Amino acid sequence: MDKLIIIAGPTATGKSDAAVALSKAIGGEVISADSVQVYRGMDIGSAKITPEEMQGVPHHLIDVLDPSEPFNITIFQSMAKEAMKGIYERGHIPVICGGTGFYIQSILYDIQFTAEETDMTYRTQLEQKPPAELYAMLKEVDPASCISIHENNVKRVIRALEFYHETGYPISAHNAKERARKPAYDARFFVLTDDRTALYKRIDARVDKMIAAGLVNEVSALKDRGIPRTSTAMQGLGYKEIYDHLAGECTLDEAIYTIKRDSRHFAKRQITWFKREPDAIWIDRSTFSNPGTDIVSAMLSRLW
Repeated sequence: MDKLIIIAGPTATGKSDAAVALSKAIGGEVISADSVQVYRGMDIGSAKITPEEMQGVPHHLIDVLDPSEPFNITIFQSMAKEAMKGIYERGHIPVICGGTGFYIQSILYDIQFTAEETDMTYRTQLEQKPPAELYAMLKEVDPASCISIHENNVKRVIRALEFYHETGYPISAHNAKERARKPAYDARFFVLTDDRTALYKRIDARVDKMIAAGLVNEVSALKDRGIPRTSTAMQGLGYKEIYDHLAGECTLDEAIYTIKRDSRHFAKRQITWFKREPDAIWIDRSTFSNPGTDIVSAMLSRLW
């Protein structure tokens, strides 16, 4: 089996830095498992790694799509597999880094996705309903999906409802069946975590840093380009809230409050998601005096 390294975990746990340091130590190349960093011009809100921070380590699936283009699990899987093919050919090891659990599992278990033969009439009906009503519908037919899908992630809520409408079968059960597959790689699955209080403080500080760095201007530029708030790109945390502010639907302080709150909730759901992974190696930042170097040392000690 080909070797594969995964560095996952909730937001603001230092995954990107760890991926770079580990890749430098073992000859790895990083593949981003992030639904926003894939887009050009969406740097601040996605906490995108800079060229300087990459330290010469090749990174894939960053800045490869325009914000007007769609991006979903099947596109990610296809692009990631293509990147991995090149990495293996160069004699290197892929290091998948990100917090989107389903993206990561799609690679690790080589999950097969059903073709989207969608009833457009039904989709149109769903798109006309408010998010709260859609989420209530999902809770009725597939409450398990509500654990991993946020109410504001309208696209995924609609897709889950479509799947049930088309098959009469909850998409959560379908996904669970796929996750029961054996790993397709000889993988080391690291999950970075931290003391909950410290994690939430870092999340709040990160949001403040994004605002100071010009997140409002970044979203404004995307809005001026004609990128609608319903686009896939604008569903990322931080972008949709600032878009609402720019549309006059809330104050900036209200938008910032919502971003911080929802980011903390998202981190909690990420932790819950990764706890399902049976072979995950958990690395707690709070147990190290010098996380910057100690985390990588801990990962190196658990490799092949």
